[in-house]
Amino acid sequence: MNILFDTNVILDVLLDRKPFSEPASQLLTLVERGEISGIICATTVTTIHYLSTKVLGENKSQSQIKDLLTLFEIASVNRTVIEEALKSKFSDFEDSVIFQAAHHAGAEAIVTRDPKGFKKSKLPVFNPIELLKILQAIE
Repeated sequence: MNILFDTNVILDVLLDRKPFSEPASQLLTLVERGEISGIICATTVTTIHYLSTKVLGENKSQSQIKDLLTLFEIASVNRTVIEEALKSKFSDFEDSVIFQAAHHAGAEAIVTRDPKGFKKSKLPVFNPIELLKILQAIE
């Protein structure tokens, strides 16, 4: 299953934002094991670098980005993605870009802590706990 991880889910793990970090960490473990395929949006990488550098410093931030690149495919943000995001009915442009990037990258679902931001998504959208339950039911 190809899952696009929203920025907030990745940050929950990297910045150990409790209580959200535990289910998000479990999902990253599934990506590490190859049980699901993880995708992150190109804009997520830059946002994570910016925010984690402020909290953890440049060296730790760079290390985290390198780790993410070994685990996740990167969904491109190109002219098509931006133009389609601008045309969409999403109330939040960033969420629209993430959805369009997920769609063009072949994601089958999006995992986020902000499912309300993805009401207009044509892909299934789950919070981390919901996705974990679904994946456990599939086993």
